[in-house]
Amino acid sequence: MTHIVLVLAIAFGLQLLLSTLQMKNFNKNYIEMRRKGKVAIGRKSGGFYAGAIVMFRIDNKGIIQEGRKIEGTTCFARVRSFPGYEGRNVAELTEADGPKHHRNLCKAIADAALTYRKFVNGETISDTPSPLRRAGSFLHRSVSK
Repeated sequence: MTHIVLVLAIAFGLQLLLSTLQMKNFNKNYIEMRRKGKVAIGRKSGGFYAGAIVMFRIDNKGIIQEGRKIEGTTCFARVRSFPGYEGRNVAELTEADGPKHHRNLCKAIADAALTYRKFVNGETISDTPSPLRRAGSFLHRSVSK
């Protein structure tokens, strides 16, 4: 029994360490892009499929200057260059502009365009809670009654 608990504790600690390293990589890339200008971000969680986050550095007119992405199902995914969108207006991007066979990456591109359009129009940009956060909120409401 103690062996199982020890293995689970080690696995949890390793997951925490690798996730922290992944977030540091993302933050480093985001800060690097942000120092050069505005950044439009789109994301799509993956569940059992590869999730994706795209970052487009844009000028004051919404024209993409640089793109980066992170996609994968594990904590080993790292931010990579995402060329091919330079010179395009981020507000005009759709799912069809993404690479075929990368469904969540295409949805993240469309999310970046939607987020940018909402920002330009002064709309509220909502944050969709994760399934774990929704479950926690549900449990909190159930206990509070």
